[in-house]
Amino acid sequence: MSSTGSAVERRRPPTAQQFVLTELRRAITTGELRPGDPIRQDALAARLDVSRVPLREALKTLEAEGLVVHHVHRGYFVAELSLADLEEIYRIRRILETEAVLAALARRPDGLAGALERIQREVERAADAGDVSAMAEANRRFHFVLVEASGMPRLVRLIATLWDATDSYRALYYAEDPHRALAVDEHRAVVAAVTAGDPAALVRWLDEHRDHAVAALREVLDLA
Repeated sequence: MSSTGSAVERRRPPTAQQFVLTELRRAITTGELRPGDPIRQDALAARLDVSRVPLREALKTLEAEGLVVHHVHRGYFVAELSLADLEEIYRIRRILETEAVLAALARRPDGLAGALERIQREVERAADAGDVSAMAEANRRFHFVLVEASGMPRLVRLIATLWDATDSYRALYYAEDPHRALAVDEHRAVVAAVTAGDPAALVRWLDEHRDHAVAALREVLDLA
């Protein structure tokens, strides 16, 4: 992780554990910590100016989410997924998210299209700036505004678990300019489908969006 103090200087969340959790998530979702990287607890605690207690609690939370793994006698590492793991996760996401977005479009809560448009502007600003962290965060809000409109909270929680498991790989995808540009175009098509109330187009564009991410990650893993 970077030795700069900029992370520490940001406004901290209410508790030390939440602060550490936020910083670790940021490091993983931006690619600062990559899949397979060790998490050096002593150095991290010193850099963030916290004790080992909130750090351990934050790591347990991330382990439960599948973002980090613990190896006996070796410590914590950013979780690694095989290509087969990623393809399985995205396949399950396709099934669950299709159900969620079709339900969302059928319910069509007030302001859904407008909310997507507002978040999409944030996605585009982050993409233009090459800010992987901001784009990943805005991208997640974009998709979850849509699936949460389904009115099915249990389904949304299942989808969130799958997203959590691949956060460290999303940074690898958004690190490339063409991938960010493609995601922006696909998001615009999703907004247009929601605005038009076109379920077939909505499902088609979301399927393409996921398929392109998997294809890009397949190339990254093949080169690793």
